[in-house]
Amino acid sequence: MTNSKFAMKRTWRTLLPSTVMLMAGALMLFGMAACGGSGSGQEGQMVSYTDDYQHTALIPVSPQRVVSTSPAVTEIVYALNAEDLLVGRTDFCVYPPEARGIPTIGGISNLNVEKIASLEPDLVISGSMIPQKSTLQLDRMGIPLVCVIEKQHFDGLYENIAKIGQLVGRTHEADSLISRLKGQAAALGTQPGNDSLNRPGVYYVVGFGASGNFTAGGNSFINDLITMAGGRNIAADINGWSYSLEALMQENPDFIIIRKEDSATFCRTAPYNQLSAVQQGRVIAIESGMIDLQVPRNLQAISFIKQRLNEKGGW
Repeated sequence: MTNSKFAMKRTWRTLLPSTVMLMAGALMLFGMAACGGSGSGQEGQMVSYTDDYQHTALIPVSPQRVVSTSPAVTEIVYALNAEDLLVGRTDFCVYPPEARGIPTIGGISNLNVEKIASLEPDLVISGSMIPQKSTLQLDRMGIPLVCVIEKQHFDGLYENIAKIGQLVGRTHEADSLISRLKGQAAALGTQPGNDSLNRPGVYYVVGFGASGNFTAGGNSFINDLITMAGGRNIAADINGWSYSLEALMQENPDFIIIRKEDSATFCRTAPYNQLSAVQQGRVIAIESGMIDLQVPRNLQAISFIKQRLNEKGGW
């Protein structure tokens, strides 16, 4: 696989079905809102919290030192203007650019747990890719860890923003951000769906090459982003990430969406260079993180893709 983040999608826990997750989410949003936002009177108070993997931890109501082990979590924390709480982040947490100034605690699959401990965090917020070994080490050290994982549908972005807002004591900021993003989504005039009428076929490249071909299936929020932009995900009928080269060549999609850093290599590599989208200049190179992470920039990705579909195809 070429420059793929697919390998990092592995997790030691099984994702819950979306229906159960939503029901659990309603229970997980505990009474922190009743306690209000961050305030000096709440420092030191603890509360029981059950995360997206049904792991319960005792966490501070008003954390003062937060470590993020997820690029999506880091980006959302910044969007909530809570970056002053961040004392650690992974090597992959590079957006916004200011995040690079925060001490790193290593990669995602190989977290430096000793470094995390040295930062003396009162809360660690993770995504779906933290290894079991790291979670067990943090548990033994008594460092609270909660996981906020990406959801299968676009609307899950709002749920994650609300959860992270509560975790870092920025509930009002979270409500405001969610309202703003919903307004942007409404202004785009499209909704998630698989209606293929008059929609161009789109293929999103997660990984390609000798290691296999990987894309976002119909059970991913990326599928929603494509349809909200006016496209038809040619892989909507699969669950998971693996896609056959034969199916890709046969479908011969109208457009290819790919991360900027992978675009040039993909376009000159056989047999991908035989695809109509490549030969006709319908490859949409997009900034990394805008579409492959469930973050506020997803709205920018939808707008950008929609514009390119209209420019190149007249759809």
